[in-house]
Amino acid sequence: MSDHEAPTTEAPASEVPTDEAPADEVPADEAAERVDQARQIAELEDAWRRTAAELDNFRKRCARDVVRGREQERAAVAASWLPVLDNLERALEHASSDPESVVEGVRGVLAQAVGVLADLGYPRRDDNGRAFDPAVHEAVSTVSDEGLVPGTVAQVVRPGYGPDDKLLRPAAVVVATRAS
Repeated sequence: MSDHEAPTTEAPASEVPTDEAPADEVPADEAAERVDQARQIAELEDAWRRTAAELDNFRKRCARDVVRGREQERAAVAASWLPVLDNLERALEHASSDPESVVEGVRGVLAQAVGVLADLGYPRRDDNGRAFDPAVHEAVSTVSDEGLVPGTVAQVVRPGYGPDDKLLRPAAVVVATRAS
């Protein structure tokens, strides 16, 4: 040491104490926090996987329920038509008997079939004289007649079934027009 140099009391840089731990060492409280975060992430991932599996099972169950519901409804509708079929078979068995009684029997079966449709929510429409409505009528022809109000149904060629808001089939109609 020379006379001009003051003695130092500083320790070499490698021996200087710092508040920071070396890079390869993590303080215990930070390590515990990281472990806790990793545990939380694992729990969340597990909950997410379980929820995704439950959702998939729910979708499959709903699809099965829809198929089962359709099958049950189809069976119920088919069962409601069985008496109509029985009566048609009876009518055919008596086809060689009195024609008037056969016609009467067929009319009864027709009334029964119309009743089945009505019970299913699709009553037969009586549209004669009603104002033509393209939402519930299908015009197949027109007729010019002084006795009919223009724009009304003059004749039903093929009946429609169902109420206005839930039409099964529109009525095919002849529409009255102005007389020329």
